[in-house]
Amino acid sequence: MTLSQHGTGEPATVPATVAPDRRRVSRPWVPLLLLILALLDLRTEILLLLDHFTVTSLVVAIRSHSLAVLVLLLQPSLWRRYR
Repeated sequence: MTLSQHGTGEPATVPATVAPDRRRVSRPWVPLLLLILALLDLRTEILLLLDHFTVTSLVVAIRSHSLAVLVLLLQPSLWRRYR
């Protein structure tokens, strides 16, 4: 049994391109913006760690600012993706 178009009995045709190819747009400002925002979020914690470093303060900084730390860890991948 074949599919018909609007009940006319004709087989349905599928267009050759369902979705147009999306070209990768170069947006080098995205990883830079994320880097700046992550560093601004971690600014106080970085100053505290530079003043008096302890493992406990490092763990607390990572746990309380996990998104900013993740953005810093993923920077190489972000630069490759948005290049």
